[in-house]
Amino acid sequence: MDASAPSSETGGREPLPSPSTPNGGAPSPPGSRLAWLRYLALVPALIPLGVIFAIVYTISWASHLTSLPGFFSFNWAPTTNWGIGVFVVGSFMTAVPALFFSMVIGLGLAVASTTYLPRLISSLLDPFVDLLAGIPSVIYGIWGFVVIGPYFGLTLNPWLSAHLQLIPWFHATRTAPINSLGLGLPLAIFVLTLMSLPITTLLIRDSLRAVPKDLWESGLALGATRWEVLRRVAFPYSRRGIMSAAFLGFGRAFGETVAVAMLIGSTAQIPPSFYGTGYTLAAAMFELIDSAYTSAQWLSVLTEMALVLLVISLVVNIAGRRLVISLSTTEVAGV
Repeated sequence: MDASAPSSETGGREPLPSPSTPNGGAPSPPGSRLAWLRYLALVPALIPLGVIFAIVYTISWASHLTSLPGFFSFNWAPTTNWGIGVFVVGSFMTAVPALFFSMVIGLGLAVASTTYLPRLISSLLDPFVDLLAGIPSVIYGIWGFVVIGPYFGLTLNPWLSAHLQLIPWFHATRTAPINSLGLGLPLAIFVLTLMSLPITTLLIRDSLRAVPKDLWESGLALGATRWEVLRRVAFPYSRRGIMSAAFLGFGRAFGETVAVAMLIGSTAQIPPSFYGTGYTLAAAMFELIDSAYTSAQWLSVLTEMALVLLVISLVVNIAGRRLVISLSTTEVAGV
């Protein structure tokens, strides 16, 4: 029988050729041939880590950490005492209320979009919330200063002071008058709320849409209303996504610079009342950067301020990122 003819063991088909190997040796395993691709893939994966490490190292090296003694005091007296406590407090006084309002509004928008509005209407309205994230911060600042500020200074703030005068810190006095231009905490909080609203709304909306459809249908089939299913099933299921929205929204509001610098009043003090002017850490760095061009001491102080802001932002964003990653593993108890 001809050796080249197909045998009955192969069903009358030509046998597949055996893989050729160099020098007649054994074939190399597929893993070894693609191992270099794994190492090559590590390069782009390590780039963000390298950038963060480079930023932290260079900022720490440039600052020399010479101003840390007394750095967190509340006495800001350049060249003698570099207490940035007033700036850190101002950052929290604007970011925390803005986060609260953006979470409340974002939660309402997300619930309406995912639960009550028809799909067609929600698909038409959702992009407008997302478009708020694409507006430059300087546009928010100009709009707040020209349009919203006079209304706050002449109408809203006097009305709040008159009706909330029994509440401490909400009553304007002669030593802490209301700015007629509207500059101060309320205007900065209002604009920061609008600027952090897109990210909080987007994350809450996506976490609610991640709730399995079977959970919704089973809850409605048992006679529960949409609100009851939302409160007892959807909110517990997406609680980590809602918490991550809070963390990332806080980081957005805490680090905002240009708009806050234009609207908060730029006064190195803890606001004496709710309507007073102040400073935030990022806004102070933005407005004092000119001094760093001609003074090595100012450069060192500003880089240390940048290091403090970077550490706070990284901690908040890493915590929020961890919650986003764990969102897919969240389970509802009893389901």
